[in-house]
Amino acid sequence: MQIRGDYMERIIVSENKRFLMYESGQPFFWLGDTAWLLFQKLSTEEAGKYIKDRQGKGFNVIQSVIIHQATDRNVYGEPALYDGSITKTFVSGSPDLKKPDSYWNHIDRVLDMAESAGLYVGLLPVWGSIAENGILNMDNVVQYGRWLAEHFKNRKNIIWILGGDTRGDRHYDVWDTLGKTIKTHNPDSLMTFHPFGRTQSSEWFHEVSWLDFNMFQSGHRRYDQKVKAEEEDDERLWIGQDNWRYVVNDYRKTPVKPVLDGEPSYESIPHGLHDPTQPYWDANDVRRYAYWSVFAGSCGHTYGHNAVMQMHKPDGSKGSYGVREYWYDALDAAGGGQMRYLKKLMLSVPYFERVPDQSVIDGDCGEKYDRLLATRGSDYIFVYTCTRLSIRVKMGKITGDRVCASWFDPETGEIQKAGVYENKGIMEFTPPEKNNSGTDYVLIITDSGKDYF
Repeated sequence: MQIRGDYMERIIVSENKRFLMYESGQPFFWLGDTAWLLFQKLSTEEAGKYIKDRQGKGFNVIQSVIIHQATDRNVYGEPALYDGSITKTFVSGSPDLKKPDSYWNHIDRVLDMAESAGLYVGLLPVWGSIAENGILNMDNVVQYGRWLAEHFKNRKNIIWILGGDTRGDRHYDVWDTLGKTIKTHNPDSLMTFHPFGRTQSSEWFHEVSWLDFNMFQSGHRRYDQKVKAEEEDDERLWIGQDNWRYVVNDYRKTPVKPVLDGEPSYESIPHGLHDPTQPYWDANDVRRYAYWSVFAGSCGHTYGHNAVMQMHKPDGSKGSYGVREYWYDALDAAGGGQMRYLKKLMLSVPYFERVPDQSVIDGDCGEKYDRLLATRGSDYIFVYTCTRLSIRVKMGKITGDRVCASWFDPETGEIQKAGVYENKGIMEFTPPEKNNSGTDYVLIITDSGKDYF
């Protein structure tokens, strides 16, 4: 498959509407990395280092925002907007494309580097607060959206993400108009919406024509961390860490659309986000979020690290959310390096036939950390446990008189053979001891006539 320059394939929705794929028909498993301030904080050289690292670790999507704040400038001191105004920049004037290091030329250079590396960019036109404070409004949204669509229309590596940590029912008309405008002039690029924590794009936009797939933000809170007292009766806000529940919710909706977690808890960020005296989420946590959501039916997953998402660097800025590392050190965080094993696992078997199926589990599927999540195709089953629980499986759910069982370690990507068994009755499988820090495993069961692993 060609992935460079004019030969880079666009990403489209699969025929069964559950997944994403390349135009050629090959499966595309979304493995995203969160780099919100890539364009604002990194130089061209630094961005190249970041892109090369993420390419090497198996990521294929970078989520970044064009305008985070009206006062945005890039590292070369060049502003995103004239006098902080979208109206002055896109309605009365046009962005500066003459200076080599202008804000928009720098974005184009970074997009070029991503394309050369075969990476797609989940591009946010603005952060949600830009609409919240009225800088993007119904008087200028059409002009801004049209300019974006025209400027980037020939790029095949852009996937549009509207919103940016905001609710879709606030300034709905602005978001809907932005989506329609870009889609009209840039119809071949996929589009979704990045919502506020513990909400889903499907709450507001599921049936609109410009939304190609759903995205939710499961957020950064623990099970026991409350939101607002007046919202205690809102079941949606008590999902806690069970991000798989959002997937189940969207999976049942019609029309059928792919779904993924666009912002789970970031590695190395405090539980609850704002209080650095709380424990910090680690690699075990980010793996759990990833496997739970994908096995529940997601078309991929987005990872994030506290330092990388804000590109924290020794430039005199304090940083946010109790950040403890600089972005270039955080590139080697354990959880980020382990995401590639999930992508490899999901692409190792027939991809488009995969469905979530809890019925393969005999008995209680468990709650909270003990939750077991199962997914399968016609000749394979995967069951994820994050607490090394034994797994009772109802055999006969896949093809083959006999099946092969193995244990997959999400921390290392290694596979241990567990044996060959008759494909009938109920069997219990107990995970082996681990020599590393994690307690999670994937039980793999395949038709013995297949050679996937």
